[in-house]
Amino acid sequence: MSSLPKIGFLVLALIMAGSSVSFAQQTGTSQYKCMIQMTNYMGEKAYVAVSLMNGKGAYEKTMYVLGSDKKWYPDVKAWYKALGKKTPTISAISGASVAGGDRSVIVLEIDNAKLNKDYKLRFESAVEDKEDHVKDLEIPLTAEALSTKSEGTGFIRYVRFSPNASN
Repeated sequence: MSSLPKIGFLVLALIMAGSSVSFAQQTGTSQYKCMIQMTNYMGEKAYVAVSLMNGKGAYEKTMYVLGSDKKWYPDVKAWYKALGKKTPTISAISGASVAGGDRSVIVLEIDNAKLNKDYKLRFESAVEDKEDHVKDLEIPLTAEALSTKSEGTGFIRYVRFSPNASN
């Protein structure tokens, strides 16, 4: 067998391997570190629900919840209402509530197929005996938006993302 067919086969195999990696990256998920900096409010620790919203503004999925005591979930009103009667198992995507002036770093796993489409991340915050902020912060799910600092309007001062090094 001459070396020309072997080289052609090798080139074809490399092209196919490269396209399958590209396809896997498009259809898989990516992890992003998300730093949430709270304002300097006085009072109890905040519960924050991070939700994936579709282009029509409808709830699609709970991405993360800061606050693990289920008895306070009804205080995060819009998120809790969107769940309906079924509370998802969120133990793998929940953490401690966060106090005024503090920050929390979480990891969000984002479906690559939803990036740069008509989706956004909604951060809803609530503090006991204070007003609930349904749209404390909404961030378009785009590469550009995930690379900038976004300002909150309620208990969240700002949110900043960075790609997780383990991707």
